[in-house]
Order: sequence, then structure tokens, then C-alpha cells
Amino acid sequence: MRRRSFLAMGSAAAALAAGMAPVAGPALAESFDVVRTEAEWRAILNEAQFSVLRKEATERPGTSPLLKEHRKGSFHCVGCDLAAYSSETKFDSGTGWPSFWEALPGAIGTRVDRSLFMERVEVHCRRCGGHFGHIFDDGPPPTGKRHCLNGLALSFRPASA
Repeated sequence: MRRRSFLAMGSAAAALAAGMAPVAGPALAESFDVVRTEAEWRAILNEAQFSVLRKEATERPGTSPLLKEHRKGSFHCVGCDLAAYSSETKFDSGTGWPSFWEALPGAIGTRVDRSLFMERVEVHCRRCGGHFGHIFDDGPPPTGKRHCLNGLALSFRPASA
């Protein structure tokens, strides 16, 4: 038993030292205004949305209808309906995912994501913790940021005429 414990602790320490520590899901990392059980999330989200928002999955590139959404309006979290991005900051990044150079003020949270043997900035809904995607430093002016998002995490609401 002691040898097994020693090996387990050694493996965990090595993983931490190598920067490969497992990343907790958004709901575990901080507290949020909107909190639901897994069953409640499953009741309001379809399977693909649940996988992205609650399990941090990534949709296949080029599959989001939001890629072709060019009307004026706002993009909302499908988990809690918080307005998160304006159409004014949307751009075509050529990556296959909806991209924005800035979020609406106070709409998102971020954390370090060390999955896939790299360090990235994960972006999530400030109100419910739903996973949106990642932020990269290769976007256009004025921020130079690219919020590379899963369309499954968002809904579009056109601006009123």
C-alpha cells in the first residue's frame, strides 16, 4: 500500500511540475449567479450544447450557423441568456468558429486552461460558467484578441429596428 501511494503522489507531482495538471470545469473554478444541477442543464440544453457548455467540448469547425450571421445584434449565452458579444466586434477569422475581438463589458470570465499539453485562456459566461471557447492573441485591432467561440454556446438576437 505504501509503495502504491508513493508512486501515485510522485506521478501527481511530476504532472504538476510539467504543467499538465488537470483543469477543473468552470463550475468548480468559481461561483456563479446561475447554478443548476446536471439534470436541470440537460433539460434546457440539447446534447451538443450540454457537451460544449458544461463539459468543455469543442464543436467541429465550419458547422456553426453563426458563422454566416452578419446582422446587427447580440450573441447570448444559451445557458442563461446573458448578452455576451456584440455583432459590432464579430469578424471572420477563417478558423471555422465564430470569432470576436471583444466581449461585452462584464459578460465573460476567463481562466488558464492547461489541457492538450498547452496553456490557453479559456473564456466562459460570467453568470452561469458555461464554456464558450478560448481567447488568442492573433486577432484584429483594436484589441489584437480573437475570442474563438463555439456557436453551440451562443444564440443570436437581432437588434430592434
